[in-house]
Amino acid sequence: MGRDGRGVKAASESSIEISFMYKGTRCRERIALKPTAANLKRAENHRAAILHAIATNSFDYSLTFPNSSNALKFATHKGDVQLLEVYLEKWLTGQKAHLKSSTHNGYRKIVDGQLVPWFGKLTVSAIGKKDVKEKLKDVGASNKTLANIQSILRKAMEDAVEDELIESNPFAGWCYSKKEMPKERDAIDPFTKEEQAVILQNLTGQGRNLIQFAFWTGMRTSELVALEWNDIDFVRGVVVVSRAMTQQSKEAEGTKTDAGNREVKLLAGALEALQAQRQHTWLTGNEVFQNPQTMARWAGDQPIRKTLWTWALKRGGVRYRYPYQTRHTYASMMLSAGEHPMWVARQMGHADWTMIARVYGKWMPDADKLAGSRAETVFGTPKIAQH
Repeated sequence: MGRDGRGVKAASESSIEISFMYKGTRCRERIALKPTAANLKRAENHRAAILHAIATNSFDYSLTFPNSSNALKFATHKGDVQLLEVYLEKWLTGQKAHLKSSTHNGYRKIVDGQLVPWFGKLTVSAIGKKDVKEKLKDVGASNKTLANIQSILRKAMEDAVEDELIESNPFAGWCYSKKEMPKERDAIDPFTKEEQAVILQNLTGQGRNLIQFAFWTGMRTSELVALEWNDIDFVRGVVVVSRAMTQQSKEAEGTKTDAGNREVKLLAGALEALQAQRQHTWLTGNEVFQNPQTMARWAGDQPIRKTLWTWALKRGGVRYRYPYQTRHTYASMMLSAGEHPMWVARQMGHADWTMIARVYGKWMPDADKLAGSRAETVFGTPKIAQH
């Protein structure tokens, strides 16, 4: 059965060896096929295709034999032989110094949960748009989730270019998405004035102070958790928001965006909550709000939801919505009362008011019936000359 003269031969009971010359070197590679007559013929055809690729300068050793030690020897770029799972692990370790803990943990979940299981055995240079599209088209996730997965892969491959592992980023300027059905209902579901009153009636002490302050400032839960007394300016009547803290972060980090660094006006409801809270944590000089069960800073939104929020809504018979709806409630109250959208945007930490108008538009009052009349009075209507 030996066909050594044709460049193929049985190497074992389960493999066939192919030999060929490449760049002046005799190369021998094994393929996992039982050396039957039919398989030896397939091996000959495979070898013929290799020789043709070599003759036409289109042979890629790492793609043809990715696990071969010769692949490294003949590699044009290091990315031709480095597995993506190896590179992603190194890349993720290097990113730790530049990312917030919560962001790095989010990257870690996507790398370990999706990218490595899906593409880890491909080389850095081998992965392309087709691989990503084929995998993502069957994933039951929103386009936002798919975009997050691709964003991390895109960033990693961009760094691979800078590390000279590959010549270009195959995902630059490209993002796969699926056609999504419209959402059945708006995710923004604020609490009414009556519901707010019921929730607060079923809370006492630090718990009531926290939730009342949330309703009247529109601050994110992560910002409330990180808030300290030196962030409160009672003289000017503002709270300075510059930090946030999540379950993943062990210490306070910067806000979600640069625009998130802001001053929030202390309206009467918020000021009242702070005055009541002073008796609990003022003397510590650190965090404003504490978990009454531990007498320490809240460890994120989950403990608030599990030990305080859910209980208060259930006891009061209020339809459940997650705590973040206190932020939406604040926005809807301000806009419904006629506050200027730009002012509301600044209070909530948005760069401009367009998002406020787009998301909370239905709570903005209709235009004044007299709108435009003042301009007519000031500038008048030009008369048409009579001839």
